[in-house]
Amino acid sequence: MDDLASDSDDLVVSSNGGDWRVGWYPPPDPPPGTPHGAAAVCVNDDQVVLISTDGQRWGLPGGRPEPHERWIDTLRREVAEEACAVVERARLLGFTRGICIRGPEEGLVLVRSMWRAEVRLERWAPRFEIPYRRVLPANEALQSVTIAEPSVGPIYRRMFAEAALASATS
Repeated sequence: MDDLASDSDDLVVSSNGGDWRVGWYPPPDPPPGTPHGAAAVCVNDDQVVLISTDGQRWGLPGGRPEPHERWIDTLRREVAEEACAVVERARLLGFTRGICIRGPEEGLVLVRSMWRAEVRLERWAPRFEIPYRRVLPANEALQSVTIAEPSVGPIYRRMFAEAALASATS
């Protein structure tokens, strides 16, 4: 079994030409930083929705906020746009905070809300940047998520564990 991210313990991640310290923060209050969107483990019955830009690398629906948008509103909009799904219920799992410690964005602090969303799938009619959607049994979903930077794996495992999906620790 791999480790889960602990509260407020930062992992070092290389991304976009920089080095970041990324940590998990439990709800209800976000840690200090610039709101940077929402992502969700989207559950439909006992299955999890994954999305892809290329049909090879799979991830969770989510994205950046529009001006003055609340966390939950970002979640609803992004899930609708990327997964063609309607959020019927959502539970805040926590937040991730990334602090750029080296690189072109040094000093930038970004916070993202992480959710479990019960969704109703709509007809697959992609209109935005995501042309692929898969719906997998919950016990296969985490293993199917593409984790480009292995050091961020504990964050994904924590998210799935908080979402109460059996695949998080198996």
